[in-house]
Amino acid sequence: MGRRTMLIYTKTILRKVSFDIRLFQKELRKALTILSDRDVEVLKRWVLRNFYTQAAPVLLPA
Repeated sequence: MGRRTMLIYTKTILRKVSFDIRLFQKELRKALTILSDRDVEVLKRWVLRNFYTQAAPVLLPA
């Protein structure tokens, strides 16, 4: 899979699991380890814009 394709795939997965906060956070953590640094930054912005409540505990630790 190409770099761009993986980012799109990750966004699709996160949209589909957004109903379950635990699963969402698990998939987000996994994506953060798989994606390139550049894609991680793009994903973080997208996730915080679209799924702040689910993503904040992972991306904005206390």
